[in-house]
Amino acid sequence: QVQLVESGGGLVQAGGSLRLSCAASGRTFSTYAMGWFRQAPGKERELLATINWSGTTTYYADAVKGRFTISRDNAKNTVYLQMNSLKPEDTAVYYCAARFSYLPQANVAYWGQGTQVTVSS
Repeated sequence: QVQLVESGGGLVQAGGSLRLSCAASGRTFSTYAMGWFRQAPGKERELLATINWSGTTTYYADAVKGRFTISRDNAKNTVYLQMNSLKPEDTAVYYCAARFSYLPQANVAYWGQGTQVTVSS
């Protein structure tokens, strides 16, 4: 069992930056790939970025490539999402997830509760 708690969301102006953190409980954190998703009002949840268990391989959706960076610290049981050059369309609830693979199509094993990110124009 892995419990995930996101933090770091908030209100930021367009062009600004935020860093989201996702703290995991449980000894098995380092065995999971991790991912960040988001869901805007009226839209489906979308995958943004993934990272493999060791942090050596990542994947990014086109919408965030070059602006967002995913990383992890297995010693701290934490995964991060650095978000730069934020746009109003990045406004959404952001979720972290423990996954069985870093590949985009992999299933999610556990979800966090989400953190709100609002980007003002």
